[in-house]
Amino acid sequence: MASAAPANDLPLFYNQLEPLSSQTHGSWKARNMDAPTFMVGTHAVPLTVEEFAPASRFYPIVFSLGDQPVPLALMALNEGVNTFVGPDGRFTGDAYIPAYIRRYPFMLARLNQNAEELSLCFDPSSGTIGEFEEGDALFADGKPTEVVGNILAFCEQFEQAGQRTSQFMKELADHKLLMDGEVTIQPEGADQPFIYRGFQMVNEDALKEMRGDTARKLIKSGVLPLIYAHLFSLALIRDIFARQMEQGKIPAQPLRVDA
Repeated sequence: MASAAPANDLPLFYNQLEPLSSQTHGSWKARNMDAPTFMVGTHAVPLTVEEFAPASRFYPIVFSLGDQPVPLALMALNEGVNTFVGPDGRFTGDAYIPAYIRRYPFMLARLNQNAEELSLCFDPSSGTIGEFEEGDALFADGKPTEVVGNILAFCEQFEQAGQRTSQFMKELADHKLLMDGEVTIQPEGADQPFIYRGFQMVNEDALKEMRGDTARKLIKSGVLPLIYAHLFSLALIRDIFARQMEQGKIPAQPLRVDA
């Protein structure tokens, strides 16, 4: 149901990474990506904690499996499906678009393991950066333009939000608040239910058992509102299932679905 990094060990969506350089890309331009076609078959996208409030209005927020789980916005319940994106890659309606999507094809990365600073890199396979006649110049007289400055600022904000998200996930792990999730949906007229697994969620019973200094610490740190945003958003899982039904994107047989 919820998936993590792709097989090439690069972050989701990224096929290659290349550092942006005035020497190599001095005449290159960036053009807008009106339709992120890579979203057509993507059912789950990473979120930062700053996005929990707006994202929870549209998507169930769950957590990936593994030793280093991350928050995910579910745009469908089955891999290879996205109920918020049309065949052309355009978002339908006014759904919130996660910052992870808006950051692509750029990101900050270390050029080698020993590097202390992060460098602005991009995915050259995105088709949005190159020696185009149209688009916004990335460099002028060998110096980064305002376009690059804005991209860099956004990527830096994203990295900072990522650090706060990592701290939030550490709090959940330290207090043993995560558990394996399972959702059973029995459509009317179906012989068998759909059973969705492959994600984590906050254990409400463990949350209710928290007392004293521990509970006060969660409130003071701002973790508790984030937890409740996650828990409230889980009610949308059935809405997402209904969207898949309406769009004909449900598996042919109502069997168990583990991801």
